[in-house]
Amino acid sequence: MTDITKPAVLFVCVHNAGRSQMAAGYLRAIAGDRIDVFSAGSESDNAVNPNAVAVMAEEGIDLARAVPRILTTDAVRRADVVITMGCGDACPIFPGECYEDWQLTDPAGQSIEIVREVRDDIRGRIEELVGSLV
Repeated sequence: MTDITKPAVLFVCVHNAGRSQMAAGYLRAIAGDRIDVFSAGSESDNAVNPNAVAVMAEEGIDLARAVPRILTTDAVRRADVVITMGCGDACPIFPGECYEDWQLTDPAGQSIEIVREVRDDIRGRIEELVGSLV
């Protein structure tokens, strides 16, 4: 845990360019400074998916400067909750940490309409997560 009073959440997807970035953006927007938020990818990409940036901008969340990051063991260790989104076995497992796997469509190569559906699914899950953590 990064702070005695607030939990840390790590979102992990394959490229850290879509699902995990949208989830992290929503969690930061909804929870503010009550939760430490991180995201990473098992095979990080060079840039965030432009459709993910566009649909999050529709919600007032700016991902334009977000940078995909590679998943590290240290990132997993510092998280209290690790939420995976299609990264398979690439995410290390540590005893005592809470893991969830969210089955979400990968927005890579999808139309903006599909990416909006993924965004909306993520928002609902984030609202539930915030309710359980704070």
